Amino acid sequence: MTSAPTTHLLYLHGFRSSPQSTKARQMAQRVRERHPQLHWWCPQLPPSPHEAIELVMRGIAQWPRDTMAVVGSSLGGFYATYVAGMTRCRAVLLNPAVHPARDLAKYIGEQTSWHDPAEHFHFRPEYIDELRALDVGPLARPERAFAVIAKGDELLDWREMSARYPQSRIKLLEGSDHALSDFERHHLDEVMAFIDPA
Repeated sequence: MTSAPTTHLLYLHGFRSSPQSTKARQMAQRVRERHPQLHWWCPQLPPSPHEAIELVMRGIAQWPRDTMAVVGSSLGGFYATYVAGMTRCRAVLLNPAVHPARDLAKYIGEQTSWHDPAEHFHFRPEYIDELRALDVGPLARPERAFAVIAKGDELLDWREMSARYPQSRIKLLEGSDHALSDFERHHLDEVMAFIDPA
């Protein structure tokens, strides 16, 4: 049975990141150049996890579940896992955060955006509980998820990331880094092939 071609693609950026992230821009360019028929959406996510997921779920409410896909990086990978849990769509997880409630507790307080240091936001203590509430547990359709995980990730533990997606396809990189600096050169083709296998 072949899957129907993907029609809608959602990209979710990471903590302190934005649609201006390198991977988001590389994917947007690839969609423009080679997949112009795809409906592409990469929203700027608010700092509140609850508000971020509300924005996303409202934005995809009318999307066809069987022909949509989501890609998420870092905290966006955690959010993408939630989206996949709710919709059972295809998901690509790029160095996904798996315990963000634990890992982001040390970032409570004033933060700056990566791509615009002049832009500040406040990461509030209640956001930790909001993150806990978004943990969807094991995916009902693990075969529809593909995780790209770098052993060289300087922020997240590759063992924890791998263990979170036991029955999903995993591409484990010996080196690389949290940002997947080699994304366009070595992984983008594979990601697009997984998203749109038809």
